[in-house]
Amino acid sequence: QVQLVESGGGLVQPGGSLRLSCAAFGLTLDYYAIAWFRQAPGKEREGVSCISANDGSTEYADSVKDRFTISKDNAENTVYLQMNSLKPEDTAVYHCAAAFDCGDPTYDYWGQGTQVTVSS
Repeated sequence: QVQLVESGGGLVQPGGSLRLSCAAFGLTLDYYAIAWFRQAPGKEREGVSCISANDGSTEYADSVKDRFTISKDNAENTVYLQMNSLKPEDTAVYHCAAAFDCGDPTYDYWGQGTQVTVSS
């Protein structure tokens, strides 16, 4: 069965960096787009970034542009989110999710999430 497994979350000081990983099982990144979402207390879930299956093109929320970078290794079926210059407002639970396309409103598969806390 399909499974997405996130890792790499933790506690970091403002201005620091973390790299999140999303390992996919039961699907191939050659055919599925992978997106990162986050949800902070009292806020709606927010789309952070997405990487497409066909050409590897990327998308970012305005709030993380120039600070976060999404990438993937098709051979390892793993997507990464490099997060630099972290701010307290980046604190949230981060989930990865799979869909056929980054523009698809429906994401069929979700990971369990990993906590990112940015605090001094």
